[in-house]
Amino acid sequence: MKKEKLIVLGTGNAMVSDCYNTCFVIKRGRECFMVDAGGGNGIFHQMKAANIAPEQVHHLFVTHGHTDHVLGVIWIIRQIAAMMLAGKYEDKLHLYCHDALADTIRTICTLTLQKKLTDLFDDRIVFHVVVDGQQEMILGRSITFFDIHSTKLKQFGFTTELADGAKLTCLGDEPYNPLCEAYVKGSKWLLCEAFCLYGERDIFKPYDKHHSTVREACELAEAMGIQRLVLWHTEEKNLKRRKKLYKAEGKAYFSGKIYVPDDLDRITLSR
Repeated sequence: MKKEKLIVLGTGNAMVSDCYNTCFVIKRGRECFMVDAGGGNGIFHQMKAANIAPEQVHHLFVTHGHTDHVLGVIWIIRQIAAMMLAGKYEDKLHLYCHDALADTIRTICTLTLQKKLTDLFDDRIVFHVVVDGQQEMILGRSITFFDIHSTKLKQFGFTTELADGAKLTCLGDEPYNPLCEAYVKGSKWLLCEAFCLYGERDIFKPYDKHHSTVREACELAEAMGIQRLVLWHTEEKNLKRRKKLYKAEGKAYFSGKIYVPDDLDRITLSR
């Protein structure tokens, strides 16, 4: 059995400067399923530091159109398209996102990239428009995409079964909506935003940004019977002490294991 690894490329919210915006890959064997790409060409640095080569990425899911999630995608497309033309990238790049976001990505690429690169669209760079409940086979596993019912901007999460049979769910970067219960229920792993400590909510004002706190993410995980909770998309005030502080607050509300990764951390998913 090939053990999947969660490789954390970034952990921060949109406005961080000392860490990268939240994005990650699930790696199985040599192949990687990338989820978002942060807000710029810093994605190249993160991938290099994580020892992830572009030719290992053939599947890229973009959760929504905010700058800190989508702009790095344009750089990935540029790099891989150039590699395709140079004969250095085999097969196709598959991009998964909702319909309006597919149009946004195409437009940005058309305005900013050379035509010879965008001419690869729908041939070797393939857009897969996802809808609520849609299933796709990625890295040999069935992945179900679902609408998180965002209060800000249309956004999708996903759920999948890991090699050991456990269920993993990614909620995107907004608080849980009860309409998503069918997708979250029964998950062993939950990937969840936690903008700040509950004790610092008056400082960071997460609710104004449609985000939650560590306490609320942990209360959700406990109510849903989650065993492993990964917290990210956070402020960066306490980067050096974030793991300790977030785990200390979270364990009062969640009986499972809490992961508060730093950029470039690796978490083994199949156990």
